[in-house]
Amino acid sequence: MDIKEIWLKILSYFSTRYKLTVSYNAVYGDADDTTYIVRKFLKKQPKYLKFLNEDKEVVEIRGAEGLNYKIEEL
Repeated sequence: MDIKEIWLKILSYFSTRYKLTVSYNAVYGDADDTTYIVRKFLKKQPKYLKFLNEDKEVVEIRGAEGLNYKIEEL
């Protein structure tokens, strides 16, 4: 490990992560549920979510009739 990797590991202990569970119908626990680990939410609206996942990729989720989602702090 070099110094940069050690520094990033130390910083990761102080940053808040979230577990986002998105259900495309009203029932949680179905096969259509998708779970993400979120570093940062960029935009949260009733029909639209935009966030950075743990790989620092931008993810956008849209729902025409609204989204059913749960956010848990890790």
